[in-house]
Amino acid sequence: MEEIKPNKIYTTEETRDFLKISKSTIKRWLKTGILRANKIGGRYKILGSEILRLISPKVESKTRELYRKLRDKTKKRIKNW
Repeated sequence: MEEIKPNKIYTTEETRDFLKISKSTIKRWLKTGILRANKIGGRYKILGSEILRLISPKVESKTRELYRKLRDKTKKRIKNW
């Protein structure tokens, strides 16, 4: 597999191959803003720097923290139910 270049523009198919995710996952990430992209001519175009941002350790730690907060909030709500 080739190296991800920060200034290169990738399609959703190429991005899926890099990240090894399904078609539905990439659609969900684009819809929720986890993966930022520009829509040109009805197709999403994703910068290589965005793919690199997504797989960086900083994003992973932020995701872990957000998940923990959501889990704690859910537990609290269920307990008060």
